[in-house]
Amino acid sequence: MGKTLKFTAIFATCTLLVACGSTDLERTATGAVIGGATAKVLGEDVATGALIGGATGATCGTTGICPDN
Repeated sequence: MGKTLKFTAIFATCTLLVACGSTDLERTATGAVIGGATAKVLGEDVATGALIGGATGATCGTTGICPDN
């Protein structure tokens, strides 16, 4: 699987699931865990996946992707 497709899969998974938290900190932590796990399953670098997931979680409330809880 190409790197772009893997990145998209990690980003999409994180975006869909980071809404599990009520605060930006909870969303950041949830995103990092989900991103790391997704990267591991896809055979990619776990730290990079966690970084992508954490960044997605940290910014999803600001960008309006996540609902306000």
